[in-house]
Amino acid sequence: MTSKAEEPTLTIDELAARAGVTVRTVRFYSSKGLLPPPVIGPRRVGHYGAGHVARLALIEELQRQGMTLAAIERYLGQLPPDLTPHDLAIHRAVVASWAPDLVETVSRRELERRAGRPLAPEDIERLAAMSVVAPGDGETFRVDSGLLLLGVQLMDVPLSQDAILAARKVLIEHSRAAAHELAQLFRGEVAERDARDVKSLSAHMHPLVVQALLTTFQRSLREELSEWLSGSRAG
Repeated sequence: MTSKAEEPTLTIDELAARAGVTVRTVRFYSSKGLLPPPVIGPRRVGHYGAGHVARLALIEELQRQGMTLAAIERYLGQLPPDLTPHDLAIHRAVVASWAPDLVETVSRRELERRAGRPLAPEDIERLAAMSVVAPGDGETFRVDSGLLLLGVQLMDVPLSQDAILAARKVLIEHSRAAAHELAQLFRGEVAERDARDVKSLSAHMHPLVVQALLTTFQRSLREELSEWLSGSRAG
């Protein structure tokens, strides 16, 4: 059963602003069948929800990877039809991991357009603390495009900034340790191989390893949270 908080409540203008795209882009994707139709409410006004926001973010990420609309349509067509916004966010994280680190210098207006919302000075400070943006020259900002949407979403999470930064530190430390151990393992496997074979193996393993890490971490986190919630109820 869908909770009221999950019901589609966004107009097309609000959806476009939330996703950091134009209304024209939303309509174009809809015309191509890349977005599910909205829920039609009173006065024949279409309403969109979190699933549309997450799907738009995935489409935009696929486009950043250089995929054509036809390829994006095939990719989305292979996904299960009942994916939640959380599931779609996981897919986007995997896709984003294929891209090289991309730090761009943008204006305040462009930063807000990409964030899909106005950014107050304290919002900029919070994004800077998360290493998502950094002040540039004059009125410009250096922005990590791969982390921007995640950083914007974290601003709405009811956690203190200290907790978010501590969580970021834990994730970085453990992910680096896992990456180091996996690199050591693969290095031992390919030590005697041709350089071209090593490069090919690396290209194939990168998305597979990222997806495996995301999947196992997601399951482990779900189990930890379930145990914590069960203990809280018992207490």
